[in-house]
Amino acid sequence: MRPAEPADVEPIAELRAVVMRPDLERLGRFDEHRVRQRLRDGFSARHTSVIEVDGTLAGSVALRPSGTDENGHWLEHFYLSPELQGRGLGAAVLRTLLTRTDADNALVRLNVLQGSPARRLYERHGFSVEAQDRVDIYMLRLPHTAHPVLP
Repeated sequence: MRPAEPADVEPIAELRAVVMRPDLERLGRFDEHRVRQRLRDGFSARHTSVIEVDGTLAGSVALRPSGTDENGHWLEHFYLSPELQGRGLGAAVLRTLLTRTDADNALVRLNVLQGSPARRLYERHGFSVEAQDRVDIYMLRLPHTAHPVLP
């Protein structure tokens, strides 16, 4: 992983469109322009890391402060190229980030689309459902001290 730069926004927006398309289409919510624009609107190079494999963009992840008085973060814009999914790379990235948040005794929130296979990854790493609607599932992970990460 490396820190993101402002110039990374467009390649990450393209990756987001590819990764999210199947779930958004299944939910009847895919919009060719909006899927990219939402990334552009919420992009913060300061809080984003680029995941590279062999020097090539393989994904991204952002961990930003929650913006409230609580000690917490939002995990967002976590995308991996489809050809790299299911190989343990996402789990390794997630473990790295959660080790940092645990060291700070910080909780982590995220949202995942209904029906997304990524939900299982998050549950294996201690996230639980906090709320949901017809499109999104909102998940929370308390600082990890008592729960082992499942394989």
